[in-house]
Amino acid sequence: MKSPENSLDLESLRLERGETELRYIRSRRRRNLMFFSLIILVVVSGVWWVWSGALWGQKVAVTTVLKIYPSQAVTLLNASGYVVAQRKASVSSKSTGRLSYLGIEEGSRVQQGEIIARLENDDLNAARDRAAFNVKASTATLEQAQAELTDARLNYVRQEKLLAQNLISRQDFDAAEARYRKAVAAVANAQATIKAAVAALAEAQTAVEYSFIRAPFNGVVLTKNAEVGEVVAPFGAAANARAAVATMADMDSLMVEVDVSEANINQVKVDQPCEILLDALPGERFSGKVHMIVPTADRSKATIMVKVAFDEMDPRILPEMSAKAAFLSRSLRPEEQQLRLVIHSEALVQQDGRSTAFVLKENRVEAVSVEVGPKMGDLVEIRAGLREGNKVVLRPPKNLASGDRVQVQEG
Repeated sequence: MKSPENSLDLESLRLERGETELRYIRSRRRRNLMFFSLIILVVVSGVWWVWSGALWGQKVAVTTVLKIYPSQAVTLLNASGYVVAQRKASVSSKSTGRLSYLGIEEGSRVQQGEIIARLENDDLNAARDRAAFNVKASTATLEQAQAELTDARLNYVRQEKLLAQNLISRQDFDAAEARYRKAVAAVANAQATIKAAVAALAEAQTAVEYSFIRAPFNGVVLTKNAEVGEVVAPFGAAANARAAVATMADMDSLMVEVDVSEANINQVKVDQPCEILLDALPGERFSGKVHMIVPTADRSKATIMVKVAFDEMDPRILPEMSAKAAFLSRSLRPEEQQLRLVIHSEALVQQDGRSTAFVLKENRVEAVSVEVGPKMGDLVEIRAGLREGNKVVLRPPKNLASGDRVQVQEG
């Protein structure tokens, strides 16, 4: 029979053995969990690397095939500004009056001297007619004075001969001489009166002419500022008077005025070839040249105004359109007026005597033979083999081959 002490020892031994086994089981579970976690992490990382294509392939830089105008390769400087008419006028009257006729509207094309408006002028016409009749009356008076002069001169000659023969008295001769001199003065007075009447007629005709508002030059009406029935006055002197009937511009005098930085003005000179782009006419390019460099600077902007003239005017060009001017290093040839497909020259390599580019397709490259044209600075024209928007490897490594997987460098 076992003693109580032996029974307690056996029970303690069993408890210790159970705790040891439990700790061992827990430790093994932790190791298994860490092992499986590590395996999962490795698998996920491997899948990501394989999917991203970064596990294989060389790192390369890429460039894009573009369409540009050849002028971009010879552009020294770009500046922005506006189309401005160099001949522009606010047409007004020289006299004050009520507008009785207006023959224009916005967009009307007028010729120099054409009547575009008229003021009420009945009183002026009456004054002109009165002056014309005064001229006729003065002319009749002159004819009468000339007839009197002729008779007085004949009588004077006759009396002079009779006096020489002592057939008349000295008193009769003096009367004939006085009458002759009076007739001469009357003719002179009549002649002066005619001149005054003619001058008065010219003044009246000028006053009538002032009632007509004429176009000062060939151009287009930009704004109409008055209506029939309104009072028009020089400088808008009257309280409710219009100062200008219309605003017009000479469309043949349009130029682009751009602001060029003081630091870059040394790249601009008179008659320098330019290319003009208008925001209102995208895709259109107009040739021009520097007309003037305004000899003063804008201190607030540190710029100098440059006026660029169009080589040929286009009816679609309107005043105040926003514009950009590219100052070129040389004039463009006729064949350089069209878009060209270009690529950076460092994207081409020679393979088997032919120019080759590596086109990026997903994560691989494909070697494509291209036909090249003339160089334009760092760019070269592509005549065949590539299309606009193709991504091409820039400075391809010597060991790069068609079908190779690549990694595109960021930035």
